[in-house]
Amino acid sequence: MKPHLKQVTTSSECSFKVKVFEEPQFKAEWHFHPQYELTYMVQSTGIRYVGDSMYPFYRGDLVLVGKNVPHSWKTVGGNGKCVKCIIIQWDESLLKYWLDLPEFSNIRKLLMNSSYGIAFDHQTSIAMEAEFIDLVNKRPFDRLLSFLRILNTLANDSSTSLLAGPGFGKALSNKESQRVNQINSYIKDNILEEIRLNEIADRLALSKEAFCRFFKKTFDKTFTHYVNEYKITLASQMLIETELSVSEVGYRSGFNNLSFFHRQFNLYKQMSPQNYRKQFRNIPTANEK
Repeated sequence: MKPHLKQVTTSSECSFKVKVFEEPQFKAEWHFHPQYELTYMVQSTGIRYVGDSMYPFYRGDLVLVGKNVPHSWKTVGGNGKCVKCIIIQWDESLLKYWLDLPEFSNIRKLLMNSSYGIAFDHQTSIAMEAEFIDLVNKRPFDRLLSFLRILNTLANDSSTSLLAGPGFGKALSNKESQRVNQINSYIKDNILEEIRLNEIADRLALSKEAFCRFFKKTFDKTFTHYVNEYKITLASQMLIETELSVSEVGYRSGFNNLSFFHRQFNLYKQMSPQNYRKQFRNIPTANEK
């Protein structure tokens, strides 16, 4: 399906949108819209793309995406469980007359930084899970108050990390977004095979040189760097989610040479696969509530 500028609508009773997404897997391709979006992951694991970033996601993942920032969540591997997440979307006009007030100064900074995408610390997001779930069934006025409290907590009491890099070109056309979707699909479908730059360039009807220019301009990194980053992200997910040996994780994430896998993992994560697994063993999974 060709990606497009997604339209986000609200009901006549509420000035912003809150919905529960429950499906076997995520449907949306890499897309953008003029609304802010806050997504809390209740259940599912996979890889999320925000701008030029990719990270594994799992229960408790909480991300704020700014206006027109391309993003998508992809279920990878699958553990037999459906996706469930809470999504909040709102227009800039919702808070327009409040953001200049001193009480909203930190929320204003938060929204400004959302142009890169923001991930919140897991401890804070897990502690707020009930607030996100309860938000769905509240009456419109109470829902608005609860939403403001959520933003206030995130702006004042959480640790954050920016997702997209400073060189990411956010103003992409539909045609460029379609190209990125094709690239991501090709990498995902061929991760255990040899990823050929010439092949993906041909699929996009581009010369090798034109493809490299497009990719560098869009992501401020080479295609090879991006492929290795995807493999390490996939490996990170498996280290957290499964009991597979480190060697098996390396092979299943597309590395045929385990020494190269270890070098790349240390390069991207600044630690060994074994230490990464130990560090994240205390993160609850979808089965632990």
